Amino acid sequence: METLIPYVAITTYLLITLSIGLIGYRQQSNTVEDFFLANRNIGPILLFFTLASTNFSAFFFLGFAGAGYRIGISYYPMMAFGTGFAALSFYYIGYKAWLLGKQKGFITPSELIQDRLPSQPLKLLFMAVMVIFTLPYLTLQPIGAGYLLESLTGGAIPYFWGATLLTIAIVFYVFLGGMRSVALTDMLQGVLMCVLMLVAVFAIAQGLGGFSVANQTVYDLEPALFSRSGLDQSFTPKTWFSYMCLWSFTLPMFPQMFMRFYSAKSAQPLKISVLLYPIVAGVLFICPVLIGVWGHIAFPDLVGKAADQIFPMMLTQYTSTGLSSLVMVGALAAFMSTMDSQLLALSSMLTRDVYTAYFRQDASLTEQTLVGRIWVIVLAGIGLGIAANPPETILAFATQAFTGLSVLFPTVIAALYGRNISASSCLVSIVIGELAVLGVQTKIIPSSWMLGFLPVVPIVALSALIIIAGSAFSPTPAQQPVLNDNHYTPQEKTY
Repeated sequence: METLIPYVAITTYLLITLSIGLIGYRQQSNTVEDFFLANRNIGPILLFFTLASTNFSAFFFLGFAGAGYRIGISYYPMMAFGTGFAALSFYYIGYKAWLLGKQKGFITPSELIQDRLPSQPLKLLFMAVMVIFTLPYLTLQPIGAGYLLESLTGGAIPYFWGATLLTIAIVFYVFLGGMRSVALTDMLQGVLMCVLMLVAVFAIAQGLGGFSVANQTVYDLEPALFSRSGLDQSFTPKTWFSYMCLWSFTLPMFPQMFMRFYSAKSAQPLKISVLLYPIVAGVLFICPVLIGVWGHIAFPDLVGKAADQIFPMMLTQYTSTGLSSLVMVGALAAFMSTMDSQLLALSSMLTRDVYTAYFRQDASLTEQTLVGRIWVIVLAGIGLGIAANPPETILAFATQAFTGLSVLFPTVIAALYGRNISASSCLVSIVIGELAVLGVQTKIIPSSWMLGFLPVVPIVALSALIIIAGSAFSPTPAQQPVLNDNHYTPQEKTY
């Protein structure tokens, strides 16, 4: 009977999630704004949970634990502080994006760029970069589900079948209900994810004799895991600074996060989300890192991608089948809440920025939502195909994708806040920046050129300098006038 518990937990969770997705479908009016943005009517609690759930992914459950195993406890403050700084990026980008989206009816990030920096090549390049570098991050979700289900069912659900099961469930409710279904399921998934992550760390600590005993045991085995620089001196001050920049530059550039800014009912939900986001991250991020560090007690010799499975391995080792199954549901919630948002965001961009812009400019609202649904299926298939051959480590895979998205950060800041910005300088900035990312990944550009930083710091600095230099020599303003928000209510402007 005990062997059936994981299957009962998975089935129950998936059925509840799909039922909530159907509720979103029934509430939907068949319009583009409703399918992609829930009619721009998401309130504060729902917006916070959908932002948090969208960002806390397989990287949070498995990547953090794997990094804690390989690096040590120092991974936690870097992630927590980095996320706190990222909330400032949400503030400065999110409010302006919300104002413009409400005023001009933008659906995708690329539409905002096109409006502020009129250039079709820039719009297409911006969209392409978002799609290309979001796909690897999307792929991490079925990878995480495959690892988790395989581990907690003792291999009865093989890795790829677990990844496929998660993907099919997500496609079902995103296909039907769009953003309404995604936001409603994110609420459930966010609560489950937060509560069950806390349950996991306390349960595993109890199995190890308590927090103090667990930490002391690991310290006796490997003291460097508790040092500021981490195991093998992984974290230098420059590395810490680099990660702070990475999260601040990257998180608002995820298309699924950017489109959340458009969907807010008013500025107040954005303000509340920005305030709560670093608090919740600070509380939760320590949990998987600790579990990864404690993993050295029972599993001292893991290397490479094997370390990314330390979270489910510790659950299986130190908790009951029932409890580990419940926590597994929380992890699945994190995977699903990220992947559904990524599928919806990418499908909206490919529909609006490619299909209706260049092939069917007179496409009806019904046709646009149909095409968006088709893209959801195609993108899910691509992600699952990439997941069939998982990367060496989740952390490395994610960091590469994040760096590619960070290149867009200077262009977005220039579009929202700059004056006399040259669209061509932004175009060159992105091209040079992405070529530099490619050069670093292929080792054509030696790591010594990074001066001890992660590539994100010098590459984004170079991209920003190109925009500044190009705009300084631009003969005429190439940008829309500075946004005037005087017609919004005082309450909205308090943001």
